Amino acid sequence: MSLVSVFVTVLLPVIAVSAAGYLLGRFRGVAVEPLNSVAVYVLLPALVFHSLATTTVGTGTVAKLLGGVGVYVLVMVAVAAAAGRLFDGPGPLAGALVLTSAFPNSGNYGIPLAEFAFGPAGRDVAVLFLVGQTVLFWTVGVYVVSRGAGTGWRRALRTVFRLPMPYVVVGALAARWLGVVPPAGSTAMATLSLVGNAAIPVMLVVLGVQLSTVDYAGTASRIGTATLLKMGVAPLVGVAVALALGFADPTVARVFVLEASMPAAVSVLVLLIEVGDGATVEGVAAADYASATVFVTTLLSVPVLTLLLAALDAGLVV
Repeated sequence: MSLVSVFVTVLLPVIAVSAAGYLLGRFRGVAVEPLNSVAVYVLLPALVFHSLATTTVGTGTVAKLLGGVGVYVLVMVAVAAAAGRLFDGPGPLAGALVLTSAFPNSGNYGIPLAEFAFGPAGRDVAVLFLVGQTVLFWTVGVYVVSRGAGTGWRRALRTVFRLPMPYVVVGALAARWLGVVPPAGSTAMATLSLVGNAAIPVMLVVLGVQLSTVDYAGTASRIGTATLLKMGVAPLVGVAVALALGFADPTVARVFVLEASMPAAVSVLVLLIEVGDGATVEGVAAADYASATVFVTTLLSVPVLTLLLAALDAGLVV
């Protein structure tokens, strides 16, 4: 698996769609907030419901995988929070540091890469990783951002339940348990699939529009901690969790490590725009901090993930 193959089949499409958003923001002045609201309240819920309702992975493996995602995210949240207090101090950017460090881009980047590396089985595991991460992201993540913005815990919890994602996850699980999920070829599921598939490109356009407004001169110097945690510490935590859980299927273990090692998630930017209060530190807003971290870690992921995939393919990691 060559560096050129990884770049052309996975990273280049991500860059191309984000570049379109960048050009829209730069030359047409497109506002990011309306696009962001469409992603949060329509597209992402459809994607998560469809994925969770239609997965064919065994129940035992699903439970272990989702538990592993929870352990991984919570460990990274704790590590990032401690690193933030030690190196950057508390403030409006603390939530952005935690989220960009703890939540990988397991959707629009991780799923295609897992399928490219491990086939359909890899894609299915990557989708489940995304579902587990989504549950935590739209609960723990929203709480972290709300607390970082200086709101009380009651208001932070209210913010969590003001967004649709918790209800979507509960609804999908209930539909599976009750056996009322519509057939795969039905109009309802086809519509959910169509709408959900639009989430990824729209989120990338949001990223591009936001990148068009970032002051890199003032932002780049502040993202070192997040970049090191995301591309250096997070893969090690992923390996440790996978080994501790002892997945029977090596493909599941390898995809788990791969997804944990993805660059910072685009959805972090979506959340910070939707929930953040716009406060700045030395002229740097949380959304700009996240945009720069996503951009830098995505670039760094090319050599990092190439080496990791080679190690996984050789059985040197899990």
